[in-house]
Amino acid sequence: MSQKFGGKYRIQSARAQWWDYANNGMYFVTICTQHRKHFFGKIFDGKMELNKIGEIVVREWKRTFDIRPDMNLCMDAFVVMPNHFHAIIGIGENKYNTNAEARCMIETRCIAPLSSSPSPKNKFGPQSKNLASIIRGFKSAVTIHARKINPQFAWQSRFHDHIVRNEKSLKNIRRYIFNNPAMWHRDRNNAT
Repeated sequence: MSQKFGGKYRIQSARAQWWDYANNGMYFVTICTQHRKHFFGKIFDGKMELNKIGEIVVREWKRTFDIRPDMNLCMDAFVVMPNHFHAIIGIGENKYNTNAEARCMIETRCIAPLSSSPSPKNKFGPQSKNLASIIRGFKSAVTIHARKINPQFAWQSRFHDHIVRNEKSLKNIRRYIFNNPAMWHRDRNNAT
């Protein structure tokens, strides 16, 4: 549903309105290329073979954790597919997320609590030092380097996220990420 903001229509956020994405937690994200074009390589025999732009995606994702030490990020499973990217990222306790109710540690990983009680309105502060700012920075860095190889490179403007609620969910998502290349023939992002 679209809403008016500043006299213009805008699409309502796909983010959970009751959750502050700066909170300590684990997040499963999917980021697609614009029009789901295959910019990152190809699947051969159930394995992803990265091209130069795919290698940039891996490099910039790993770099994300080095350039944001103040956010206490933890890298988990990720995979680059021909036209999208899946990852699990943890935002640990840090000076930007002081909401004690949102903290829950399982196996030294940040998992969002199962019993999060929705608040009547979101409490988003400035859109920095949160999941959206991390993804925005990652997409921007990849775009800058990828366009040197292919000026047509572009991401979709949004990304999909899922707040990981428990260890079982985390294991299922890891399995999904690991098996993604082998299941490419059944993937909804595979338009070939």
